[in-house]
Amino acid sequence: MTVIHRLPDLLVNQIAAGEVVERPASVLKEVLENAVDAGSRAIEVQLEQGGVRRIRVTDDGCGIDREDLALALERHATSKIASLDDLERVGTMGFRGEALAAIAAVARTTITSRAAGSAHAWRIDGDDRSLAPAALNHGTVVDVADLYYNTPARRKFLKSEGTEFAHCDEMFRRVALARPDIALQLAHNGRVSHRLPVAPPLARVAALMGDDFVAHAREVESESGLLRVTGLASLPAYSRASRDAQYFFVNGRFVRDKLLTHAVRQAYADILHGARHPAYVLFLTLDPAGVDVNVHPAKIEVRFRDARAVHQFVFHALTRALAESGAALAGQTAAPTDASGSMPPLATTQTAAAPAYGGPPTRPAYPHPGATPMQGRLAMDSGSRAYYDFVASARPDTPDAGPSAPPPDAHAVPPATLRASDDAPPLGFALAQLHGVYILAQNTRGLVLVDMHAAHERILYEKLKTVLDGRPAVQRLLIPAVFGVGTREMAAVEEHAEVLSRMGFEIAPAGPQEVAVRSMPALLANAPVADLVRKLLEELREYPASEIITARRNELLATMACHGAVRANRQLTVPEMNALLREMEATERADQCNHGRPTWTQFSMQDLDRFFMRGQ
Repeated sequence: MTVIHRLPDLLVNQIAAGEVVERPASVLKEVLENAVDAGSRAIEVQLEQGGVRRIRVTDDGCGIDREDLALALERHATSKIASLDDLERVGTMGFRGEALAAIAAVARTTITSRAAGSAHAWRIDGDDRSLAPAALNHGTVVDVADLYYNTPARRKFLKSEGTEFAHCDEMFRRVALARPDIALQLAHNGRVSHRLPVAPPLARVAALMGDDFVAHAREVESESGLLRVTGLASLPAYSRASRDAQYFFVNGRFVRDKLLTHAVRQAYADILHGARHPAYVLFLTLDPAGVDVNVHPAKIEVRFRDARAVHQFVFHALTRALAESGAALAGQTAAPTDASGSMPPLATTQTAAAPAYGGPPTRPAYPHPGATPMQGRLAMDSGSRAYYDFVASARPDTPDAGPSAPPPDAHAVPPATLRASDDAPPLGFALAQLHGVYILAQNTRGLVLVDMHAAHERILYEKLKTVLDGRPAVQRLLIPAVFGVGTREMAAVEEHAEVLSRMGFEIAPAGPQEVAVRSMPALLANAPVADLVRKLLEELREYPASEIITARRNELLATMACHGAVRANRQLTVPEMNALLREMEATERADQCNHGRPTWTQFSMQDLDRFFMRGQ
């Protein structure tokens, strides 16, 4: 080894560029963030050949004084922090003072700037650091040309022009979403791709994410102490095959943080299919001292001082926003646009208006007013008993609580047409059952198609989660169900006896390879006992008891709900179908089953007219 020596400044900057300047999009990110920190109100970006040939960013910010232009290209020279206290409470996008020096080391860079009060602008050349007078009205122009011209090995790793432009476009979108108060424009090879005027946050999101995303998203707004989260989160029906529509900002900075990603994923766990990904644009605001942004060269990762509190806050905020079922608002007409063409603010889940018909019944509805649960069961034939057995078992177990009558029109035959002014429930009235699988219903907007098994599965699941928090109602079996199980299932019965009891099951050995089920949760009284218990024991034998009650609780309840829900090819009467619709309107997250599949869909009259070409 040779003696230790100090590296030349140019080589040091080129080494730093290996971390900071990965591709043209990295350059654009750093320069855009500097423009934002300068207090710009309008920023224009011009790209050539995907940013490899040229990246030119023009802003109308505060500008740079002549004396500071040379320092702007030096490493660790910045106007944004001056002490450790400043570093621990960073409120700007940039703060290290490395980016411009690293960029100038691997590209032909010039900066032209005119500070407020200066007689004219000045230009500095990044190669020889020479200063010269220039013409510029105000603000700053950063011109980065021929990226990696002096390091050809790095240039070989760049992708095609289209790919590099796509990365630049994505970086532009992140800044544009974070700052709707700034007008931005992006042009590539002389063609304008985005022209975004100053706009409200919702209009900026719609311009970049599309009106379809806004129409299928719920507004998120929650505040607790110094923590605040706002934005839009898509409904599961708008889920994506990839994570290309996920934007999370912390104090205005786009981040990809595992903690936040996990909190979002957990909030969608009950309503999103495992192979799909949600779309969202969320903004988390907190005290800058509560987050460390100096943990990644590109500042795309952060570290929270109280990670658990942030995780729980984001999780619960999203859970509340996504809990409201779209079935409760299905009959309402689409929100109109105002004269300017912009959409009105989205209603939050806390202020959503109640349905016009007075809301879904808080008590289960029986076949006729005043009927008791037993009378309701006796009134139904054996082929359509499952749903009302579930409804009757969900009745509050209080001795003096008399049955409540259903809403006036809950089981009525729907009129030929429903007007928006009618006191009709959101999902309307049942018309018929299709092949024993789907329910056809009519509401004010048109036709509603419901998957009865998926819908009942969600209703059961939500009720099971509620009753398991207390003491579930138990249905004793007149004749115990006896069936054979394997050796491992027999061991699970003995090992998890306490867990099974807490869930409402009374299961005991009835022989060397047989068990007897004497009672089960009332909500599942009509489920196929053998199939349900075998699946339950299979789940229990794979995990310890403590994990079953905590981490695996919801998965276990979802399995129980799936086996307890009304099955396909089960014929339901019109009153039973209407009762299911009313329960859907009263149930949170009723738009999806436990596996993330949709439970219902709406076909408007306009959709039907268009299909049959009426009026054309």
